[in-house]
Amino acid sequence: MNSMTLFSKTPPLKLFLLVSVPGAISMLASALYQTIDGVFVGRFLGETAFAAMNLAMPFVIINFALADLIGVGSAVPISICLGKKQQQEANTIFTCACILIFGAGVFIGGVMFAVAGTLIRWMGAEGEFADLAVQYLRVYAICSPVTTIIFAMDNFWRICGFVRGSMCLNILMSVLSVILEFLFLHVLKWGIWAAAFAVCLSMFLCVMIALIPFLRGRALLRFCRPKFQGRMIRQIVACGSPNFLNNLAGRITSILMNAILVRMGGQAAVSVYGILMFADGFIQPLLYGMCDSLQPAVGYNWGAQKFSRVRSIEKCCFSASAAVSLAAVFVVNMFPEQITRLFMIEAEGDLLSMSVYALRLFSLAYLTRWFSFATQSYMLSVEKPIPASMISISTALIFPVVFIGVMRPLGLTGIWLNFVGTSVLAAVLSAVILRKLCSELTRPDRCIDVSDDE
Repeated sequence: MNSMTLFSKTPPLKLFLLVSVPGAISMLASALYQTIDGVFVGRFLGETAFAAMNLAMPFVIINFALADLIGVGSAVPISICLGKKQQQEANTIFTCACILIFGAGVFIGGVMFAVAGTLIRWMGAEGEFADLAVQYLRVYAICSPVTTIIFAMDNFWRICGFVRGSMCLNILMSVLSVILEFLFLHVLKWGIWAAAFAVCLSMFLCVMIALIPFLRGRALLRFCRPKFQGRMIRQIVACGSPNFLNNLAGRITSILMNAILVRMGGQAAVSVYGILMFADGFIQPLLYGMCDSLQPAVGYNWGAQKFSRVRSIEKCCFSASAAVSLAAVFVVNMFPEQITRLFMIEAEGDLLSMSVYALRLFSLAYLTRWFSFATQSYMLSVEKPIPASMISISTALIFPVVFIGVMRPLGLTGIWLNFVGTSVLAAVLSAVILRKLCSELTRPDRCIDVSDDE
C-alpha cells in the first residue's frame, strides 16, 4: 500500500494491525535471535564466555547508540515533512542521515577498538574473563562502519511503506545470524569472537539488501545531493536524543551494575544479571516494535495537523503495550527455572535459586513499565524531544542510580528490586508529563484534506 494512503486514510485500528503487528514480529525475531545468541554462547563456549559477553554487551550497544540517534532522529522529521508535502526536504534529511551514520560508525568503532581492553579491565574483569570480553567487543568495533546503519534502514523502509518488507528483512537477519553462529561455534569450534562476527556479517548482508530500493529509485525516499544545514542537524539531534540518551544512560547503568555485581557476587551474579537482560531483551523489543513502527504514521498525521487521528492511533498503542507487558509478567513468573536453564543448562543450587528469585522480582517491573515506554514513543513521534528525553534518562540512569544507593543495604535483592522501583517512578513521571501537555495533545484538527470527506 502507498505509505501516504496507509498513514492518512486507513482506520486507526486497521492501521495499528497493519503496521504494528509486522513491527512486533520483526522485533520478536530479533529478540529470539538475541536469546539464541546467549544460549549458543552459554552452551557451546561455557559460563565464562557467557559472562564475558554480558560484560561487553553494554559497550556493544553504545557502539550503535550514535547511529541510532541519527536514524531515529531523522525518521521523525522525515515523516513530518512528508505530512506537510515537503518531499525534497525529506529526501535531503534522508541522504544526510545516511552519510552521518557511516561517519559515526567509523569514529565510534575506531575509538571502541582502541580502548576495549582498558574498558573491560576497568570493570574489574581479569584473565580469561577479560580476554574473551575484549575479543567480543573488538569485532563489533571493526564492523561498525558497515553495520550500524541497519536500524536506520528499518525506519526508512517503514516510512516508505515497506512494512512487510521491513519485517522480512529483520527475520532474514535473525535467521542468518542463528545459522552462521551455529556454524561458527558448534561446527567450526571457533571462539567468542565468531559469535560477534556472525551477527555483524548478517547485518552487513541485510544492509546491502536494504539499500537496493533507494539506489534504484523505487522508494518514496531518494538519495539526492546532500545539503547539510545547522537547523537540520539540530532537528535530528533533538528528535534522536531520547533514544540516544536511553541507550547511553542504560548502558552506563548496566556498566555500573556489572561493576557492583562483580564485587558483590562475582561471575555468578553477572551471569544472573545477564539472564535478566536477555529476558528484558525479549519483552522490550515487542513493545518497541509496536510503538516505534507507529512513529511514521503518527508523525505524518501530526505534520498534517490531524490531531484526533494521532490520539486514536496512540490509544491502540497504549492498550497493546499494556497487554503485552501483563502477559510478560505472567510468563516470567511461571517459568523462571526454564528461562534460567536456557542459558545455563547445568545451573543448580545457589546459582539456580538466585536466578529464579531475581527473575520473579524483575518481572514485576512490567506491571508499570509499559506506560512510560508508550509515553516516550508518543512524545518522540510528535516532536516533543524534551519530555521524551526526561522519561528516557530518568528511566535508564537517574532512577536506577538513586535506587542503587537506597537499596544497597538489601544486597543483591536491592539490585533485582531496582527494576521495579525504577518502573514505578517512570510511570508517575510519564503521567505528570501527559497531564502537563494535555491541552496541546487534545487540540482539534486544523486542516483536513477534501479527499478525506469523500
